[in-house]
Amino acid sequence: MKVYGYARISRKQQSIDRQIRNIKEAFPAAVIAQEAFTGTKLEGRKEFEKILKAVRSGDMIVFDSVSRMSRNAEEGFFLYQTLLQKGVDLVFLKEPHINTAVYREAAEKQIDTIQTGDAATDELMAAITAGINRYMLRLAERQIQLAFDQAQKEVDDLHARTREGIETARLAGKQIGGISGKKLHIKKAQPAKQLILKHSRDFGGTLSDEECMKLIGIARNTYYKYKRELQSV
Repeated sequence: MKVYGYARISRKQQSIDRQIRNIKEAFPAAVIAQEAFTGTKLEGRKEFEKILKAVRSGDMIVFDSVSRMSRNAEEGFFLYQTLLQKGVDLVFLKEPHINTAVYREAAEKQIDTIQTGDAATDELMAAITAGINRYMLRLAERQIQLAFDQAQKEVDDLHARTREGIETARLAGKQIGGISGKKLHIKKAQPAKQLILKHSRDFGGTLSDEECMKLIGIARNTYYKYKRELQSV
């Protein structure tokens, strides 16, 4: 069995170290995957996607909280069921009541049908037992769904508070975001511009744009932005 630990932060103010520490304290042998992520969908969560591709039946994935797995309730519950059926154990340190082991235990402890020897009574008992078993499994499923619903509610509330805060600041006359047309002076911009002036063919140098980008080590959009600013001086 291989144990994976997954830690994720969605805001700069959060600390990923706490999540990693909690996972390691509970499962010292866990192989930790970590990443920063903004949003609610799984797309773009490269480290988590690597775990999903590598995990096999009998393996375990440990999360500090269900919100680290997904904050989208529908998507999270679907993924939970998919991994459960695949035979993967899911552990949520803050919500142990929805660990897959708890769900499997509920399924395995289904009440056996009582045999009385009387056909009519046995038929009645079988119907009652089947109903109780279905209820137990549905109850377990509901607990899992509620956990994902709560995680999604928390992120929805956070987004709402952020929007309200921005609107309050705007009404108070505060500048929200950058001022249109205003250039930002970034520390790395000036050295990069000096190298462009020195090496670019458009400024008397010997290198092409592609060669300049590789030399300076900046992205294409940033390079052409700096170049346009130099040409406008």
